[in-house]
Amino acid sequence: MSGTVAPETVVSALAPTGTLRASINLGNPVLAQGTPDEPRGVTVDLARELARRLGVPLELLCFDAARKSFEAMATGAADLCFLAIDPARETEVAFSAPYVAIEGVYVVAEDSPVRSADDVDRVGTRVGVKEGSAYDLHLSRTLRDATLVRGAEGVEVFVDQSLEVGAGIRQPVEAFVAASAGHRVVEPGFMQIRQAVGVPRDRPAEAAQLVSDVVDELKASGFVAESLERSGQSASLVAP
Repeated sequence: MSGTVAPETVVSALAPTGTLRASINLGNPVLAQGTPDEPRGVTVDLARELARRLGVPLELLCFDAARKSFEAMATGAADLCFLAIDPARETEVAFSAPYVAIEGVYVVAEDSPVRSADDVDRVGTRVGVKEGSAYDLHLSRTLRDATLVRGAEGVEVFVDQSLEVGAGIRQPVEAFVAASAGHRVVEPGFMQIRQAVGVPRDRPAEAAQLVSDVVDELKASGFVAESLERSGQSASLVAP
C-alpha cells in the first residue's frame, strides 16, 4: 500500500543498525500467532508495513510473554514493540495511540460466589495472572486485599493451584470456558487493554511521531481491521 515515506533522519533513529528490529509477543494470541520461525498476525503485519515505509529490512524478535518483549526494548535489543499502554512501561517506551482494544476478564468456578469484578478484591481471594502482563501490572496497582499469584498463564495458575479466580485476555479465557465444564467468565470485564506500537523513549521525538502517524493512518484505512480478520480475529477489536 502507499503511504508516507520516512525521511533519512527518522530512518536512522528508528533503525540505527540498518534493520528494524521488532519485538513480537506470541503470548497474546489476539495479536500474534504462529511460531518464532513463522509468526503472523496484526503485529507482524504492522511491523512489515513500518519496515517497508522506512525502506529497511525487518527482523522479528519473538517472545512468549509481554514482559520479555518489554525487556528487549528496555535493553536496546529491539527498536519497536507491540504492547499494552501502561504507566510502568511508559518510562521506557513512547507509545502510539492504541490500534487494538481488548478486555481483561476474570474466570471462576461455576459455583463461585464471585459475581462481578467488585467481588474479587477480598481477603483470602487468590488471583492467577500471567507475570508481567498488562493485567498483572494493572491489578498490582488496583487490588488491595486479594493476592496475585503469578505464572506463565493466568488461567493455568488458576487451574493448577486451585485458585479462587483467574485473570486473562477475554478471547483465550472464553475459549477455556467453552472447552472446560464448570467454569464461567465474570462479566463485565475488569479492564480495557489498549494495545499500541512503541519505540524506545530515548529515540528522537520525530521517530515516535512517525510511528504514531502511520498507526493512525493504518487504522483509518482499514489495514488493521483487515489484518485482524486475516488472522481469525474480529475487526471490532480495532481501537476507536
